[in-house]
Amino acid sequence: MDHHLEHQHWPTGTLYVVATPIGNLADLTARARYLLQHCDALAAEDTRHTSTLLNALGISKPLLACHEHNEQQAAVKVIERLQAQQRVAYVSDAGTPGISDPGARLVQSVREAGFGIVPLPGVSAVTAAISISGLVSHGFYFAGFLPSKKEARLHRLQALAELDVPLVFYEAPHRVLECVSAMQEVLGGGRNIIIARELTKRFEEIHRCRLSQALAWLEATPEHSKGEFVLVVEGKNKDAEHISAADKVLKPLLAALPTKQAVQLAAEITGLGRNALYERALSLKD
Repeated sequence: MDHHLEHQHWPTGTLYVVATPIGNLADLTARARYLLQHCDALAAEDTRHTSTLLNALGISKPLLACHEHNEQQAAVKVIERLQAQQRVAYVSDAGTPGISDPGARLVQSVREAGFGIVPLPGVSAVTAAISISGLVSHGFYFAGFLPSKKEARLHRLQALAELDVPLVFYEAPHRVLECVSAMQEVLGGGRNIIIARELTKRFEEIHRCRLSQALAWLEATPEHSKGEFVLVVEGKNKDAEHISAADKVLKPLLAALPTKQAVQLAAEITGLGRNALYERALSLKD
């Protein structure tokens, strides 16, 4: 592997945006580790946090603080090193920089200064949660953290309520109950939610339920509301508002035909999705 990495192209005068583990050190890619070993300097969201990572890897590098409060000023120092044809890596505290983390302003400044930027992809809590959600869709919407104030939080959820793709949120342990309560208030209790807690870490836990059941699960034990959260909420079912109107077609078909055939004919007659009609058919039979 090292031989393969040595013969890859590692241009100088370049900013490398590096994804780092969100909890499990073994998730660091071989390419990221090689770059951290061979870069000239490393810009970091929190130099203390990054020092812990580097110490665990046995790496020592000059560190530049680059966080949300000094990102513009830090970009000047990074660009000075790029002008000297150095390789500079940028890492956030965990995961992929620029996703609910600093990095976007630094990247923009480096691009405007005319220097190269290379992504080193890897761990992302967003894609990790989506991959195990089971919510099949043509895409998803990453909403990040909801506002801390209740009125703004409800307003933000109302703006997202009509989207028909899964909604992905980050949340901290001290606000997760308020966040889920607001989701239930605005989005209703019928949507599925995946609660992913402490992803990749020792106490990782993934729970799927209806929004109406989520608060009860979080409050069932103190451990359920600890750690860092990724919440994936099912998008709006666009067919749902028309399903009840389809009952006058579906009910007689179910009385005369097997469920699968009745649903197929109802879909052809109404133009509604088969999955939604099938769920409605099962509900009617129950």
